[in-house]
Amino acid sequence: MFKKFAVLFYSIFVLNLVSAQHGEATTGEAPAKELSEKDKVTKENKEFIDHHLLDAHDFTLMVDKDGHHIGFPLPVIFYDNGFHSFMSNKEGFMHGEPTEVDGAYYVLHHEKIYKTDEKGTITLDKDHHPTQERVLDLSITKSVLIIILVAVFMFVLFVGMAKSYKKSAVPTGVARFLEPLVIFVRDEIALPNIGHKYKRFMGYLLTVFFFILFLNVLGLMPFGINVTGNITMTFFLAILTYLITTFSANKDYWKHIFWMPGVPVPMKFIMLPIELLGTITKPFALMIRLFANMTAGHIVVMTLIGSIYIFKNWIAGVAFPFLTLVIYLLEVLVAFLQAYIFTMLSALFIGMAVEEHEHEHHAAH
Repeated sequence: MFKKFAVLFYSIFVLNLVSAQHGEATTGEAPAKELSEKDKVTKENKEFIDHHLLDAHDFTLMVDKDGHHIGFPLPVIFYDNGFHSFMSNKEGFMHGEPTEVDGAYYVLHHEKIYKTDEKGTITLDKDHHPTQERVLDLSITKSVLIIILVAVFMFVLFVGMAKSYKKSAVPTGVARFLEPLVIFVRDEIALPNIGHKYKRFMGYLLTVFFFILFLNVLGLMPFGINVTGNITMTFFLAILTYLITTFSANKDYWKHIFWMPGVPVPMKFIMLPIELLGTITKPFALMIRLFANMTAGHIVVMTLIGSIYIFKNWIAGVAFPFLTLVIYLLEVLVAFLQAYIFTMLSALFIGMAVEEHEHEHHAAH
């Protein structure tokens, strides 16, 4: 329901813009008219939402009334017949203008770096994809910066928490807040789903839980930080769970996949490809669930805020801020919920892989 709500609102923006442009284009050979004020605002809102959902080569804190971006540059690093680097505030780079680097020209197009000529030419194919060669981009983008900061923050936080227990068994400071969450992950996620082997995987489960939680909370800040709404990020998180599940699996797990016991032989051959496919669909579900829910929340919040400037009446001025606040508070809950769901499903998949089906009576002892 939540994702449908997001798609509905986003579709309104797109259809409004497309109808405004195509409605004027079908009036014959007359030159296209200028967009109305409402259509301009709609277009600006759509572009802002699209920009917010993408990664960026600079960090924008805010945009002033004249449209100037206030923030700081980030290192641009890419490989093209050797490594090249410069700061993203190099003249014209962030505005899509050609940038000369060691005698060659490069241009930033939709946050991707392409080789070009001195005029910055970008040609598109029939699918509107650039035909220019794309370089291997290794830049410290906004998302990469946040990932590094969150990783350092977690390291300092939990090392400090561990040291505090050497002084006293009673948690102090931030450990008072973190300890209940750590116990929650252990008692409500790891133990019920993995069983007596849970300690082997507690490090990963705690890491992924707090990592996703902190990224989700930062995503609610007004700085355009949308790391968990980036499908590349959720892909690698899901791959980690898949690798741990695969390499931790015991012979019982693989036996149930390749030669399911208690099933007629013809059915074993039918079940084999289905079970193998299931090992892939599980991490795929992890990836899509986190990506879709976090992206939908961002789209809904920004669409509601943008609607205030489109309708410009007292009803919109009262209704949309209230709805934005409600959805924003819901997003706070979703930030915690998605961290829990990802960790819980990871623990469930790992538990299925390490479960000893034929020796369960030994585990009880």
